[in-house]
Amino acid sequence: MPVLCCFPKDPLEDVETWGESVDKVLSCKAGQIAFREFLKSEYSEENILFWLACEEYKKIKTVPEMISSANRIYSEFVHSEAPRQINIDCSTRESITKNISQPTLTSFDSAQKLIYSLMARDCYPRFLKSDIYQGLLRRTDSSYVPNHILTESVLAQSLRGLKD
Repeated sequence: MPVLCCFPKDPLEDVETWGESVDKVLSCKAGQIAFREFLKSEYSEENILFWLACEEYKKIKTVPEMISSANRIYSEFVHSEAPRQINIDCSTRESITKNISQPTLTSFDSAQKLIYSLMARDCYPRFLKSDIYQGLLRRTDSSYVPNHILTESVLAQSLRGLKD
């Protein structure tokens, strides 16, 4: 299924705006994919995966779904033995652990803010200098993306081409 970025136009036209702020990158599906590829190359992909999981978590409408999702996020990212453990301070981790049995839609807000700050302050400036971002900036041919639709596989192919 095609994934449209930000606006119904060529999403690579928005690549230049990604240089304005980390919010511009995170607000666009293509930006998320490119940033995730960059973070993967730096062995810190868990940051964007956690941030995205928290964004989806906030949209939950039912208590059973919230409990299930909270436990999944906790097990995958927050627990001290989590496979994709995020780098947060002990007090934030302990607070989430203490309250995980009765989650709320704000259960992960403090951790998400910490991870956002880490990405904005540390990862994002390196992303802007990366071959991934710089290579996407150089791509200006709108015919590169047929019908102005960017799929994850097309962007992945583009990113692989930049790594070669």
